[in-house]
Amino acid sequence: MSYKISIYTDGAASGNPGPGGYGVVMISPETKLRKEFSQGFKCTTNNRMELLAAIVALEALKYDNCDVTLYTDSKYVADAVEKGWIFEWEKKRFKKKKNPDLWNRFLKVYRKHNVTIVWIKGHAENKENIRCDKLATEALKKKYLLTDEGYDKENTIFINGLNSVV
Repeated sequence: MSYKISIYTDGAASGNPGPGGYGVVMISPETKLRKEFSQGFKCTTNNRMELLAAIVALEALKYDNCDVTLYTDSKYVADAVEKGWIFEWEKKRFKKKKNPDLWNRFLKVYRKHNVTIVWIKGHAENKENIRCDKLATEALKKKYLLTDEGYDKENTIFINGLNSVV
């Protein structure tokens, strides 16, 4: 049996880079069950949060081979998948591409399901997208934020033994 699920995602950053967060709304069209979640990070980018939202949502699915419609207002995420760019990037091992840690993680979970990605215009009266945006922006304002390890590794250089964020 294949489960159907609608997923709405959004990512946000206050500054780019800066504190960031993602928001996710998952809805089962058949049962009307709904799950919302979000998380905030100390220093990250908007694109990383947009992509992480999609990853975390797909990873939250309990069963493989779900029929997923993933709605995002991120052209970065939607175009990379729907235009096939990500598969070309993968062939080149993401050489000169940002966020390879997240793209590899995305592909791993993406391939477990039947995913259709639908780009929606952000802040355009789609109530679930608006809810995701609110979750993401609330998450980045929380007192205790996580460290986006992939961002920190990608953007840290070592000068005379001292760490410096680029």
